[in-house]
Amino acid sequence: MKRETIFQLVAFLMLLFQMNILLGKTEITDDKTLSPYFFVKSNDATVDQLPLKSTDSQVNIAGVIADVKVAQVYKNEGKQAIEAIYIFPASTRAAVYAMKMTIGERAIIARIQEKQKARQEYELAKQQGKSASLLEQQRPNVFQMNVANIMPGDLVRVELSYIELLVPNEGIYEFIYPAVVGPRYSNKTESRAASADKWIKNPYLYENEAPPYEFGVTTRIAASLPIQEIFCSSHKVNIDYENAGLANVQLDPVEKSGGNRDYILKYRLAGGRIESGLLLYQGEQEKFFLLMMQPPNQVTNSLIPAREYIFIVDISGSMHGFPLEISKQLLKDLIGGLKPEDTFNLLLFAGSSSILAKNSLPATSMNINKAIKLIENQDGGGGTELLPALRRALALPGDEKRSRSIVIATDGYVDVEKETFQLIRENLGKANIFSFGIGSSVNRYLMEGIARAGMGEPFIITKPDEASLTAEKFRKYIQSPVLTRIKINFGDFMTHDVEPTSIPDIFAERPVIVFGKWEGEPKGLIKLEGISVNSPYSTTMDVSQVKPSPNNSALRYLWARSRISMLADYNHLSYNDKRIEEITRLGIDYNLLTEFTSFVAIDSLRRNADGKAATVNQPLPLPQGVSDLAVGSGALNYSASPAPVMSRTMTPPSVMNAKSAKFREVREEMGDDVVQTGKINTVPGTSAEVTTAVRGDVIHDNAPHAAATETTFKDEKTKGDKKEMDGIIHKVTLSHLSEQMIISNNLSRDAIEKFILSHLSEIEQCYRVINQPDHKIFSLKINIDGNGQLLKVEVEIENQDLKSCIAKLIQSWVFPATLDGKHASVQFFLKN
Repeated sequence: MKRETIFQLVAFLMLLFQMNILLGKTEITDDKTLSPYFFVKSNDATVDQLPLKSTDSQVNIAGVIADVKVAQVYKNEGKQAIEAIYIFPASTRAAVYAMKMTIGERAIIARIQEKQKARQEYELAKQQGKSASLLEQQRPNVFQMNVANIMPGDLVRVELSYIELLVPNEGIYEFIYPAVVGPRYSNKTESRAASADKWIKNPYLYENEAPPYEFGVTTRIAASLPIQEIFCSSHKVNIDYENAGLANVQLDPVEKSGGNRDYILKYRLAGGRIESGLLLYQGEQEKFFLLMMQPPNQVTNSLIPAREYIFIVDISGSMHGFPLEISKQLLKDLIGGLKPEDTFNLLLFAGSSSILAKNSLPATSMNINKAIKLIENQDGGGGTELLPALRRALALPGDEKRSRSIVIATDGYVDVEKETFQLIRENLGKANIFSFGIGSSVNRYLMEGIARAGMGEPFIITKPDEASLTAEKFRKYIQSPVLTRIKINFGDFMTHDVEPTSIPDIFAERPVIVFGKWEGEPKGLIKLEGISVNSPYSTTMDVSQVKPSPNNSALRYLWARSRISMLADYNHLSYNDKRIEEITRLGIDYNLLTEFTSFVAIDSLRRNADGKAATVNQPLPLPQGVSDLAVGSGALNYSASPAPVMSRTMTPPSVMNAKSAKFREVREEMGDDVVQTGKINTVPGTSAEVTTAVRGDVIHDNAPHAAATETTFKDEKTKGDKKEMDGIIHKVTLSHLSEQMIISNNLSRDAIEKFILSHLSEIEQCYRVINQPDHKIFSLKINIDGNGQLLKVEVEIENQDLKSCIAKLIQSWVFPATLDGKHASVQFFLKN
């Protein structure tokens, strides 16, 4: 029986371009991929599909502690009761300790409960017609808010409070308020996904669409020393100084739609000084301390040994455009700054990965230019398979003479954070791992967790002009750590439950942070010891000079949050029921939101008599600079309509690589609701009925992604102005499809097929740009070296513009490496 391959899919996709139609999703099946989707406003005017009207934050910074109150306002402007679901981000260091729901004049204080119990109470209240709110942690930096039975005309205000510690870096304090959760890539199926991963299936607006809710942040900074300067790199702000150490920062009114990127506020104290010392709190039952001790200044060591660098670069769909351009500049600066005695390698990943060389190369000008050229040829597309790329990098043969450092550049839009941390911990000792988060709203949980697990350092780059400075900072850190082999001796100061239990090497100029509990009287000397460059270093602190203060009550939350993070880290490495019980107990005892505890607030009044309500998932804006490909690359599209919505499995990246303008163009041509039916005969022995519906911007279908041998679409119904649909939807028959694929024996056929599949969007782009749908007969012959680098490409097709376009794009491809390291060839012929 003739083997069906993905190249038949190429022909089918070209057919779709002839019709100017891009596929979305329909039917819910057990094995559909868990993915974000584009928001499509339904025609049901009775349901308010954008119930979140505003999100506003009041930030009070006193010394090194930020106390934040976030207010979310929901209003139902529809005609029936709704349940609103909103996914929003948080700081990875946030300790959420309170929540309150206000409806009219009634205020309900939320209670902390075990997560499953809180969910059960919420669902029961929803069924009983009571207004209720539920706050759950899906990731340490991703929260979910559910608000049930918002009646028509209701204005519901939900407030949550959290605190976090601000740790200065090189004398600069930085407060970050994450504003939006970026779309996560997932290869999990819904039927197998954990409940904590279900939030990934969330609606998104198209790129450059403003958030449909107002965004506000007000910050008050009360420092113990005069403030030298305040600056915001993300938004326009207005700064008002009350005195030298007290300032108020207001978001400028022009930023009311600024909720598509993280709010980043930085400030520096006079003389570059930082808050350091000991904070004490004496509660009724427990006593807590926070120790901040400043290490020595960073010193450049002239005797720097040669190192090996492995650069792992994300080139997936979410990195398309602005984030990838930053990555290119960063990598050029990093690789271009290597010393001749260093070695390096470059691994690019999206749905699959490719590598520059089987073994790390000397940092010669020729090799550096080769790597830079490879980076510059990338455009971004496909899924985000981080784990396979990291495994491949860790498995690369090393050099005992050189210390290895791995650098990962990505936006972090994946759902495998825990698996990534575990993989890194399982390979401790092989390399230090440094993470570079690229973009306006990166997944900081992943970036910080990678660095923490890999004994490295996280870096975040939000703008192109930050790339060179960050590259220089990285070289400075890696060449000469500030302090290594760190130990703290508490002497006569009686401490217990100290976090962290061991302190990793310090690369940046920032204080050593330790939390804990204490007993007895505050007395004795605390001694910090370590190695700075190649010399011993020590400094001491006299505890008796510090008095406990009731103003330090936040220390109990910060300590508990630190202990919970430690337990969670260990649990990712080795799952343990006792750790889960301990995390749950800490959440209940200290009134904290955790992975296993949630806040629930329930009104006593039954306001919705029949308990029926439409569930509305609040759509999120795409982060600034992120393209539609972040949702399209392997993601699924769903309708936001209250009617049953379907999805399909395994959408190839190419199908969804469309800009919002194309979707709108189709909508304008087709009217509000078009339904077509037909049949796709797939691989022998299988078939599937097709139902395609266009609602708003997205076309949905339940067509399986197998090769199509014969397809017929029939226009059955149109609405709107009933205009002629010729050229957009019409009867088409695709037949007599034949293809051949010849590959060398030293290539994996499966790997080549997957690779071509991940690049189909580029071929489609050529057909779209050249606008030659009839030229679907062509052949390709490609020669590559052992590392997958292109040596030669031959394209045979009638249209010369199309030929040039296809040849040019293939020149930027890096194919999978051969099995034996020798040259190989790929050849195929496609005919309509």
